Amino acid sequence: MSNKELSVVSYLTIFGWLYAYIKGKEQADSLLKYHLRQFFGLFLLALVVNIVITVLIRMVPGVGPLSYLSGIVFLVLWVFGLLNAVNGVEKSIPLVGKLFEGKFAFIG
Repeated sequence: MSNKELSVVSYLTIFGWLYAYIKGKEQADSLLKYHLRQFFGLFLLALVVNIVITVLIRMVPGVGPLSYLSGIVFLVLWVFGLLNAVNGVEKSIPLVGKLFEGKFAFIG
């Protein structure tokens, strides 16, 4: 599998990310490393935001729609990242992608 294909696979759930990370470990170029970082950062951010929203829903009535809104926002951001990988470009995910550049040293 090429690094571009592995970049696309890295956006297909955390299992796809793990597959791309393990499979591309020895042959990873800057494109694959970039998209591994972008998706991993987006995944962690979505996880934290969903935990915070879940706590808020339990404490504050009427906050439930935030869960739907955050889901839509993260879906749109995921699509941007996936399309960048499909096109083979190292372009950050809008709004949050710059936060993940240069992070996650274990990726390479």
